[in-house]
Amino acid sequence: MSYLGKPEVKRLRIIRTLFLDLLLDRHARPIFIYVAFFIFITSALYHWLEGWSWLDSIYFVVITFTTIGYGDLSPTLPITKVITIFVGLNGVAILLMLFDEMRRVRAWDRDENLLEKTEADDN
Repeated sequence: MSYLGKPEVKRLRIIRTLFLDLLLDRHARPIFIYVAFFIFITSALYHWLEGWSWLDSIYFVVITFTTIGYGDLSPTLPITKVITIFVGLNGVAILLMLFDEMRRVRAWDRDENLLEKTEADDN
């Protein structure tokens, strides 16, 4: 049984979908900002060096970052190949940090809701 009304649940789902809960948490915020900064900077490098569109650059970085690697885009310059190696190797570690913070933040919310529910049941 949930003590949150439908509008609050809907708002909480939107907040979590947009990762705003990570931006609001002071411990998770630096990691979330670092991930966004990392994606932006490496996308800008591909956009500038390879001449790809912004969408293609961001797409390539995210696909490489998550180690999916469809192979539809590939770097042609030696420097962008080195950047791709860096993105691929660091992507795993950075995503693990981000997922750990997501787990911590969202588990804390769950524990707080359980605490509120327990206190309400005691009264």
